[in-house]
Amino acid sequence: MLIFGYLRASTSGQDATRAKNALKQFARQHGQRIAGWYVDNASGTTMTRPELLRLLDDAEPGDAILIEQVDRLSRLDDAGWEILRKQITDKQLAIVSLDLPTSHLALASVVGDDFTRSMLKAVNGMLLDMLAAIARKDYEDRRRRQAEGISKAKAEGKYRGRVADAQKHELIRTLRLTHGKSLRETARLAGVSKMTVIRVCNNAKEQGPVPPRNGPPVKQSVP
Repeated sequence: MLIFGYLRASTSGQDATRAKNALKQFARQHGQRIAGWYVDNASGTTMTRPELLRLLDDAEPGDAILIEQVDRLSRLDDAGWEILRKQITDKQLAIVSLDLPTSHLALASVVGDDFTRSMLKAVNGMLLDMLAAIARKDYEDRRRRQAEGISKAKAEGKYRGRVADAQKHELIRTLRLTHGKSLRETARLAGVSKMTVIRVCNNAKEQGPVPPRNGPPVKQSVP
């Protein structure tokens, strides 16, 4: 059995590092090592996650996917979760989540007789479904509260929209347009999604050259 770590990173590289260290420590405590890492910068509400799809393709029957929390794997709606769950089941992969203690037994060399293994599999499946549903509900509740807050602010004339992170955008432009970093490398170094890099660079091209803090404007070109 090989164990693969899956991380769905936020825009903060520090958060991804913290989660990765937590998974490493957990594996060590169970006498295991992580064979490979797969990190997505996409939302858990979409199936368009290249690294997760690559993981599902690379893994063999009997392997395990190690995650910090179930919501790192899925915030999908019911239909999306059923599709993902079927892919995992068809590959005969185990999901081991730090927030689901019963799933930790999948890392044990001896679990018990066939009946015990079947019962654990059924219990874990039920709990996994429940936590996935809770993760989706939490996401929808937060989106609803956010929308209500925006509506209230608009009604009171206080809404100004999302303020762009000027410092982050400057870093993206410097990495991609000035130093010619690849799309993937720019996204990784800046701690953002590839779509954010594309959007910021497209906006920069439309607005023309952006002068540095000190000195003349820098000629921008996309390799």
